[in-house]
Amino acid sequence: MACQELAELVTAHLDGALSARDRARFDAHLSECDGCTELVAQFRHTVAALEALGGAAPGSARVAQLLELFHARVAPR
Repeated sequence: MACQELAELVTAHLDGALSARDRARFDAHLSECDGCTELVAQFRHTVAALEALGGAAPGSARVAQLLELFHARVAPR
């Protein structure tokens, strides 16, 4: 699995919606890629911070929007 594919699957991973095959590929990539491990950790922290603000946890669509914004800001120029 490439980093880009992993980044596209972060929300599905956090929602527990990956197939067993994709989950295994996702986990294997994380075991070898510090950058993607950090990306997933940042998403977990972001979701936790939003939950701490009160109200319902952000839905998959909102998390996907946050992911798009994140990638737009950190994309190499």
